[in-house]
Amino acid sequence: MKPVVAAAVQATPVFLDRDATVEKVADLTATAATEGAGLIVFPEAFVPTYPDWVWRVPAWSDAGYYRELADQAVDVPSAATRRMGEAARSARAWLAVGVNERDPSGGTLYNTLLYFAPDGSLAGRHRKLMPTGGERTVWGQGDGSSLTVLDTPFGRLGGLICWENYMPLARAALYARGMDVHLAPTWDTSDCWLSTLRHVAREGRTFVVGTNSYLRGCDVPSTLPDRDAIYGGEEDSMSHGGAAIVGPDGTVLAGPLLHAEGILYAEIDAVAARVARREFDPAGHYARPDVFALTVDTTARTSARFVTRGPACDGEDPGDRRTAS
Repeated sequence: MKPVVAAAVQATPVFLDRDATVEKVADLTATAATEGAGLIVFPEAFVPTYPDWVWRVPAWSDAGYYRELADQAVDVPSAATRRMGEAARSARAWLAVGVNERDPSGGTLYNTLLYFAPDGSLAGRHRKLMPTGGERTVWGQGDGSSLTVLDTPFGRLGGLICWENYMPLARAALYARGMDVHLAPTWDTSDCWLSTLRHVAREGRTFVVGTNSYLRGCDVPSTLPDRDAIYGGEEDSMSHGGAAIVGPDGTVLAGPLLHAEGILYAEIDAVAARVARREFDPAGHYARPDVFALTVDTTARTSARFVTRGPACDGEDPGDRRTAS
């Protein structure tokens, strides 16, 4: 394994404009690459924006905002994912971007972290397992099939979104897969979030890259319904950031970055993380599998299973030949 420079991008999305935000992703990816970054990480639900209004208006009263969010959400695959893949390929870097993903049926959105490899391919995706509070009015729940850990030249890469990082069993599942670098894009701007990043790093003996958006009321277009009643101006802080990069002993390597857009950089050496697990390995010698056990269901869940009965061979029950999708 080779060390890599990680870039934690803290930026302002173009509010509810998918294509413009994707272009911002491409531009900032190029900027990070010029600084030598081989791993570039964007915030939670960055494309086309985090739906902050779910914390400001009564449930189900946000039709005008949700309509725009659904229209500007990201299909996988699509022109938007191809453009982000091109950005990763041009940068020759691993790229992780938080998006609002639109289910192919068009009826459900997911809070998703997309991973792109340096060749531009979509290498993985993780759907947030449990939306928090008001988020449940806009996002569905992911399943265990997207608890993604990827092999890269700089170690095993995984991540959880926002308050998933408070789910002990979700963290344990990733630790059990040998994760070396943990991504933690979030919307949480509380004072204790940095402590969360440091705890996860020290518990898992992993590097942690935390990112967040920088977003204010003045970033919301005036054309949206009741905009002035819901949002203020520059003084109305939706997210003041908090991006940080933490080492496997809990040491803060970069950040936190507050009240501004910017990119943080730090070198990540997975060998250091693995050596640190000699002292404490939560999925190895410190796990005590004789006392504790964790079962992770990685089955992809769908609401329907379609079965087609095929033609029968001589002497065969027609019900024995089936294909499923």
